[in-house]
Amino acid sequence: MLLLLISFIAGVLTVLAPCILPLLPVVVGGTLAGGEIDKKRAYTIIVSLGLSVIFFTILLKASTLLINIPPQFWQWFSGGIIILIGLVFIFPSLYEGGLMARLSGRANMLLGTGEKKKSFWGNVIMGAALGPVFSTCSPTYFIVLATVLPVSPVLGFVYILAYVFGLSISLLIVTFVGQKIMVRLNLVADPRGRVKKFFGILFILVGIALITGFDKKLQISILDSGFFDVTKVEQKLLELEGKKEAEEKTPNQGERRDANRLSPTQKALKYQKAIELSTPDGFINTDGKPITIYELVGEKVILLDIWTYSCINCQRTLPYLNAWYDKYADKGLEIIGLHTPEFAFEKLIKNVERATEKFGIKYPVVLDNDYSTWSSYGNRYWPRKYLIDIDGYIVYDHIGEGAYEETERKIMEALTERAERLAQEIELQDSVVGDISKVSVAESPEIYFGAWRNDRLANGTPGEIGEQDFVLPQTIARNLLYLEGPWQIEQEYAENRGPAKIVFKFKAKEVYMVASSEAGVEIEIYQDGVFVKKVRVQADQLYTLIENQTSLEHTLEIRIPEADLQAFTFTFG
Repeated sequence: MLLLLISFIAGVLTVLAPCILPLLPVVVGGTLAGGEIDKKRAYTIIVSLGLSVIFFTILLKASTLLINIPPQFWQWFSGGIIILIGLVFIFPSLYEGGLMARLSGRANMLLGTGEKKKSFWGNVIMGAALGPVFSTCSPTYFIVLATVLPVSPVLGFVYILAYVFGLSISLLIVTFVGQKIMVRLNLVADPRGRVKKFFGILFILVGIALITGFDKKLQISILDSGFFDVTKVEQKLLELEGKKEAEEKTPNQGERRDANRLSPTQKALKYQKAIELSTPDGFINTDGKPITIYELVGEKVILLDIWTYSCINCQRTLPYLNAWYDKYADKGLEIIGLHTPEFAFEKLIKNVERATEKFGIKYPVVLDNDYSTWSSYGNRYWPRKYLIDIDGYIVYDHIGEGAYEETERKIMEALTERAERLAQEIELQDSVVGDISKVSVAESPEIYFGAWRNDRLANGTPGEIGEQDFVLPQTIARNLLYLEGPWQIEQEYAENRGPAKIVFKFKAKEVYMVASSEAGVEIEIYQDGVFVKKVRVQADQLYTLIENQTSLEHTLEIRIPEADLQAFTFTFG
């Protein structure tokens, strides 16, 4: 239920998002009608916008699965419609005597709406065109789209409705306030149509910004200027929801001791049953045989670890998992590494096999390339651990790194219960948890090179697939990505087409890059202008670029002497 409330709040806050602020005049200006404010137009536009968000959600699911519509299509679609409406505002004859008028007139005759409502369908088109843009400015929307809808379409649809309801309320408030301001400034009475032409020009500029990606650059500038970032509020609420979810699924220590005396029937009233692995795409460390959760229930305690091999946060948990497997495997613990890929190259079983060997993983690894098991558990984090007791119930759930001592204590409690149930002797000694891994102190976020998520690309066009030629500016801002030279931007990565550079100002101790190269390329790493080392990039994996003793601000420069580097992400530690 908390996610339902968060969805509503996210809808309300969306109007304050930097990517939405430039569009608010479009909504307000669209309510002008013949020199007067028309509230019915406002309702029509906003209701159409809300329905468009819902339709876009359904279409996005279909397009992702079926025809893989590129993300920039929606920029062109929305931008083109807004430009067209702007032209109609400036040149009313385009509407009154053109094709749009004929189509609108026929539709209105069929509906019996009459001549007075001939602009109804124009308002619908305007609202519908804005739907895809408004639905891409909320992290809550994407979490519902990616994790709730696949598991429960009905529940996901309810959350989307809550988001749209919150969005519609806030837009109506903004619109009516804007209308009152226009009335007070005497901008409504406009016999020469100057105000409407002004909004027409504004519409065209907004449409061009959407098509060219300038709106994303403006968004980054607004955020860098210190403007209130509403998405951070959403992220905090989502983190709270994630913690609440884990707490609801995880009993505290006192409750866990009581669980030792509960029968499986009684446990069913308190805990969630583990879900079987769904449509696995391959198995590693199983001697070629499939492995299931249900075949282990009643015999083993299972630690299900959701990970992906290029994720630095996942990598930092692996020493603990390996240590637990070494110590507790013969005492009844089975660890299953559910490998759910973030990038396409992580779907290749040979790459995952290479990674498991590199990290010394001996426990079974199951490939979840289609996210089916990930979605079944309603997960949205890397890494995540579910501890499943001998009766098949999830008795512990941890998101992210850390809490290693607590996790091991829960493992020992579950193993003790198992031994009692099977009438076995068990001796559990001291914890193996020590100072195995390092805690991240990075203040720089994960950076993506591919068009799907490269919003922090500073000197190019974010979100656009294709070739771009980059020039480095004189000034480099922190936590923004700068490229130099010819690059081909793909959905997941950027590939240099010749000698090139990558420049990034960060604050962290360590810098890692997920990268690959078909032929292999040697890159040169510089920090604050000082040469650090050369790194040979070829296999699809995480490469360590910088290792400092303290977390300070530095400028990273990567010099690439030849083509063929595929850069996916920067991560920091």
